[in-house]
Amino acid sequence: MSITIIGAGLAGLSAALTLAEQGVSCNLVSAQASERAQSVMAEGGINASLDTMGEDDAVTYHFEDTMRGGVNLADPNAVWGLCQNAPAVVRRLYALGVPFSTNERGIVQRNFGGQKKKRTAFVKSSTGKMLMTALIDEVRKYEAGGLVRRFAHHRVSALHIESNACRGVTVTDDYTNEALTFSGSVILACGGMNGLFEGLTTGTTQNTADVAALCLENGVELANLEFIQYHPTTIGISGKRLLVSEAARGEGGRLFVRKNGKPWYFMEEKYPELKNLMPRDVVSAEMTAVTAMPECENQVYLDMTGIARDVWKTRLSDLREQLVHYLHIDPAKAPVPVSPGIHYFMGGIWVDEQHRTSAANLYAAGECACQYHGANRLGGNSLLGAVYGGMVAAQTAMSDPETDRVSPEQAEEQNAEVSPSFRARVSAVLGAYLKILRSESGLRQALEELNALSAAAGNPAEVRLLRLAAATVNCALFRKESRGAHRRTDYPVAERGCQKQTIVTNTEIFYREIPERRSHEAID
Repeated sequence: MSITIIGAGLAGLSAALTLAEQGVSCNLVSAQASERAQSVMAEGGINASLDTMGEDDAVTYHFEDTMRGGVNLADPNAVWGLCQNAPAVVRRLYALGVPFSTNERGIVQRNFGGQKKKRTAFVKSSTGKMLMTALIDEVRKYEAGGLVRRFAHHRVSALHIESNACRGVTVTDDYTNEALTFSGSVILACGGMNGLFEGLTTGTTQNTADVAALCLENGVELANLEFIQYHPTTIGISGKRLLVSEAARGEGGRLFVRKNGKPWYFMEEKYPELKNLMPRDVVSAEMTAVTAMPECENQVYLDMTGIARDVWKTRLSDLREQLVHYLHIDPAKAPVPVSPGIHYFMGGIWVDEQHRTSAANLYAAGECACQYHGANRLGGNSLLGAVYGGMVAAQTAMSDPETDRVSPEQAEEQNAEVSPSFRARVSAVLGAYLKILRSESGLRQALEELNALSAAAGNPAEVRLLRLAAATVNCALFRKESRGAHRRTDYPVAERGCQKQTIVTNTEIFYREIPERRSHEAID
């Protein structure tokens, strides 16, 4: 058995390591080296109920916070598995050399949005980079032994799906244009759909959404595409948004807007329990609301001047350096102007609790998949979901019987690329109408403008991207309620009848019931 993994970030590395430890070989395919994967950019930390802070934290509380943060739209069985195994995941990462902040009680944990306990383990504000470094080193041991075969600077050019089963995948070398076809099971770990919102996200532009578009074309189910997380604290830099980590608010940063000329710490007044650490959809929506008030200025600031000097030195030094470099503002001395920016895609390829997609022998993990975060992701759960999800996807792929191998007739290459100008035009439409607040009229206008772009689509890849963009808008139109990151001005409340997953294929869109909760055994 040999399994092909698309993507070499945390989810892909975790899957590769899980396979290799069981003696199963894999092909690890990625557009760039792991050192440049989006996972490296994650700053704030990884959640686990280690209870090292004397707050009586427990798996049950982590589960409840995750479900509540996702407005009860996530798969509860998948979430239970995620939370139950989180302590073991973090301890394994620590054993692999991740230099988490520690004290005499063990791994130090900080507050993060939407959670009532200190549950987020961290390495200053470079947690993702440190996790990636540890997994890269561990996977290299198996590369040396031949169990993991690396194919960097390769992109997916065709998914081979026949009779609703994946037979394999064709990838193309960016340098030589040589095509390679791998038969057998495929694990997708290719990140979120940043390519639909180019220049508007904190994520890497290498996460193009082209694989999700291929899945849609081949009849694979996608889910919950309408749930797009706007992180409340980002700043604009050349070509993208720069994240100001939630860790800054976890360590005492405070949001304010000038109201009648005076600072108004609106989150503290409106939400006295969690204050600036409310879930991200709530904070972003409140920022949008207060800046629209006539008595308020149209700029929100993050005030970090009250953070202690030793915290800046030991926990937030990387963040401080970034802000001085890009804004020429020292956040320890002056407030920083921030605004919401697209940060995470809760929706993606539909998977079940074991990370199976709707096509046999095709699996998905990490941000490209959809089951842990529901309508809104808690900070600190993305790194956890990637590492744990990669493990589960690999274990499932090993246990499932494989389908027939890809035939030469199926292996025809589809090596077309989306031009930068066409991607920019699609992104402009979605950026204009899929903001924090949406409406029927705006979404229908988006569909009209996307339809008008059909004539400009010059190759199959551009047609696929356009269809994925339209599917995303149609999901937002279909969900006639406001829930989590999806907020409709014409349907402002959450409806019990809509507490379901939105499923979209290349032929239809419909609701699917969320699985009933049951027990979920831990993974050793």
